[in-house]
Amino acid sequence: MSYSTLSMAPGFTARRICWSLLILGFVFLFAVQRQIDDEMGVYAKISDVLYIPAGTNLRRLSLGNEGLLADIYWTRVVQYFGRSHMENAGGRFDLLAPLLRITTDLDPQLIIAYRFGGVFLMEPPPIGAGQPEAALQLIRRGIVANPDYWRLWEDLGFVYYWDLKDYKTAAKIFKVGSERPGADFWMKSLAGTVAAKGGDIQTSRLLWSEIYRHADTDAIRRTAEVHLTLLDALEQMKKLDSLLALYRSKEGHQAQSFYDLYASGFLRGLPRDPTGVPYVIGPNGQAQLGQGSNLKILLAQ
Repeated sequence: MSYSTLSMAPGFTARRICWSLLILGFVFLFAVQRQIDDEMGVYAKISDVLYIPAGTNLRRLSLGNEGLLADIYWTRVVQYFGRSHMENAGGRFDLLAPLLRITTDLDPQLIIAYRFGGVFLMEPPPIGAGQPEAALQLIRRGIVANPDYWRLWEDLGFVYYWDLKDYKTAAKIFKVGSERPGADFWMKSLAGTVAAKGGDIQTSRLLWSEIYRHADTDAIRRTAEVHLTLLDALEQMKKLDSLLALYRSKEGHQAQSFYDLYASGFLRGLPRDPTGVPYVIGPNGQAQLGQGSNLKILLAQ
C-alpha cells in the first residue's frame, strides 16, 4: 500500500485530525494559562493542584511526557514556597505537600523533591509548613522508589531526630542508611552517637553541617545556616548559665540582668546572640534569647 493510499485511510485520517486538535488545544490552553498567570500571580499557577490531586492521573494523561510535567510541577513547588516564605503567607503552606505529592507521582526518581520537601514540610511556620508527618510520608515514599539512595535515609532519620525527638528510632534509621551503597562513613558513627547521646548540641551540629554541605538548593542551605546559628546561641547560653551560677555563688544573690555581670567583671561586654539581639535573664535565672530574636521560633520546637 502506497503512502498516498495509507494517508487517505479513514483510521489514519481520524488520528491525524485528533492529534491536530489536541495540539491546537494545548496551544490554546497555554495561551489562556499564561494570561491567567500574568493576571493572578504565582498562586494562580499552583491552583490546578486543587483540581488534579494525584500525579498518577496526570501520568495517564501525559502521553509519555511525565518527566516534563514533573519538572513543571517542581518549578511550581519552588515558586510557591519561595513566594509564600517571602510574603509570610502562613496558611498557604498547606499546598506544599499536595504539590510535592503530584511532582513525585509524576517522577518517583526526582530526588530533589523528596529532600526539599523533607526539610520544608518539617520546619515550623513561618519558615516552613510545620507538617512533620507529611514530611515523613514524603520521604518514606522516596525511599520506596529509591531504596538505595542513602541520603533519603539520612533525611528520614533527621526528621525523627530534630522534630520528633525520637532518638532511638533516628539511630536505627541512620544505621540502615549507613548500609546503603555509597553511604558516607560518618553515617555509621552518627548512628552510634545519636543512640548514646540523644539530642546533644554537638550531634545536632553534625547533622545540620552535613545537610549544609550537601544541600540541593539555596533554600535548604539557608535553613541549615539558621539552625547552625541557633546551635551557636545554645552553646553561648550554656556558657552564660555557668557565669550566672558563678555570680550567684560569689555575690550571694541572683543577677537581675547581664549588666550586673558586666559591672562585676564577669563579662567584658553585654552578650548578644549571633543575630545581634541581646540575651536576657529568664524567670528561672538562666540565659535566654531576647524578645526580638528570630531564633526564638526554632528554639520553641
